Amino acid sequence: MGKIVEINYLDFEKNIELENEIKNVYKVCFEEENLLDKYLYINVILTNGENIRKINKKHRNIDKETDVLSFPMFEKKELKQLKLNHEEVLGDVVISIEQVEKQAIEYEHSFEREFYYMLVHGFYHLLGFDHIKEEDKKLMREHEEKILNILKKGSI
Repeated sequence: MGKIVEINYLDFEKNIELENEIKNVYKVCFEEENLLDKYLYINVILTNGENIRKINKKHRNIDKETDVLSFPMFEKKELKQLKLNHEEVLGDVVISIEQVEKQAIEYEHSFEREFYYMLVHGFYHLLGFDHIKEEDKKLMREHEEKILNILKKGSI
């Protein structure tokens, strides 16, 4: 097993505690989805509201802040057949720490619980899950809930 995650900062101060949380969450995600032996890792970018807004506008043409953006490198069907013998990025997960803080207050969750949810939500988008159609949303939520329960962070 190689690295599971690479953590980068965009106008956000390095935070070892958050890095440890990220590694813990993604280790559980990789274990549950049988990805530990696939030579895949996730690039996580921690940033602020202004930067995520710019990224959202550039890549999705939506000019507003958001909590998490995911940029997968593989199609869902490709992942099932993937056989790598070198490290490859599964995709990028960009998280606005400011937005996580706001939502934790709004939804009456702890910051940690909201942060875990953003990490897990981004992870499942990298695996090709979506929540546009109700049946897809239900399936994605089931996977997210399973991880959050393993991490003891409660339900969505």
